[in-house]
Amino acid sequence: MTNESRDDFLQALMLGRRQFLQAAGAGAAGLALSGVATPAGAQEKVELTMWAWTPNTQAELDLFAKAFPNISVKLENAGQGPDEYAKVRNAIRAGTGLPDVCQIEFTNIPGFAQLNSLLDLTKYGANDVKDKFIDWTWSSASIGDAVYGIPWDSGPMGILYRADVLDNHKIEVPKTWADFSAQSKALSKASPGTFLTNFGGTADGGWVIALLAQAGWKPFELDGTNLKLNLNDAVAKKWAAFWQDLIDANAVGVKTPVWTTDWFTGLDEGVYASWITGAWGAVFIPQFAKKSFGHWRAAPMPQWDASQYVSANLGGSTIAVFNTTKHPKEAAQLAMFLGGDPETTKLWTTKQFLFPVTKALVADPEIMSHKYDLYGGQAVNEVFAESAKHVDVSFKYAPFQDYLAGQVQQELSASIGGKGSLGDAFDRLQDTVTAYANDQGYTVSN
Repeated sequence: MTNESRDDFLQALMLGRRQFLQAAGAGAAGLALSGVATPAGAQEKVELTMWAWTPNTQAELDLFAKAFPNISVKLENAGQGPDEYAKVRNAIRAGTGLPDVCQIEFTNIPGFAQLNSLLDLTKYGANDVKDKFIDWTWSSASIGDAVYGIPWDSGPMGILYRADVLDNHKIEVPKTWADFSAQSKALSKASPGTFLTNFGGTADGGWVIALLAQAGWKPFELDGTNLKLNLNDAVAKKWAAFWQDLIDANAVGVKTPVWTTDWFTGLDEGVYASWITGAWGAVFIPQFAKKSFGHWRAAPMPQWDASQYVSANLGGSTIAVFNTTKHPKEAAQLAMFLGGDPETTKLWTTKQFLFPVTKALVADPEIMSHKYDLYGGQAVNEVFAESAKHVDVSFKYAPFQDYLAGQVQQELSASIGGKGSLGDAFDRLQDTVTAYANDQGYTVSN
């Protein structure tokens, strides 16, 4: 994107879209193009607080400070994911302590919106930047006509695999889940103690939910406080039976929880030959790839129906504003700048290696076609960019997604530990979540 279009973007944020168009018609926009625009008229100093856990976020906030010198931002790390959300919920209950701006994952936008804690950003020009974003990311941060977050990064899913391990054992990269099952069993038979993958359900409920979404799971229907809940439907039972079969055949790893040092070591040493993950997973591999450098590759997710390409999103965040802020306009400007400014979004992608959510970056050949030595010269971003086009946007998150993910992990862990099958875990999940939803004031049916 040209410097001129970046200046247009900044001027639109500062003036508001309608004022900007009027100014452009009068020739005022040309003045803005002489350099980075500054707010029209004298403005008092404003200080905002932002909670975020993404590393090196200060670099992007420094760009914001240059564009908006009257707004200072205090960055705080309140914990990652669930740890931050627990503090947010405590602050909501206490009626004090919320930041102005906050990193909130797509999965948790519905829950905080249901608590009436998020600011509708449409009142502050959010729709002026809507067309910059991949459609499904924008809809995932919105409910109806209300926009509750500006997309930040996303996690279109794929499979990262060890080409050397598969080649050594003449294992094909699975294109369907039927292939995945057959190749998992073939690998464990050819090399006992080596697994095509590790079952992530015992330590990552979000991973399970994303895979179920790809399989067509639609467990929630929310209408106000009326909630239809079908967590143990036919899709869930089919998915559970699929993984139970692989576990019973000792064809997937279950002993080492994901996200542990032993699990990362297992990936590097080839104990686990693949990782089904979001695009951001590629960021982690350089941190542990000592023996496996250059042997990693990326491929699309296996499909339940070979005639279709359906993907899912795992993770990804938005920049949201709480409605308790005393500076809603400035907080909205910060959110839209961090998510939509061309220079800033490119920095997120090239410095923090977040997978982009803007159409311009996904279409940028320099970024998408970059070949990585870690991946044997493969342009892995192209795999995830294609995946992003096929995310099933009809999947809806629960109004208490963080609680649900925790319960999924707990119940699947119990089944792995001997408390019935994975299918039984979903029956228990239905009962547990139904009771929780009723306690939260929802009227639950199935």
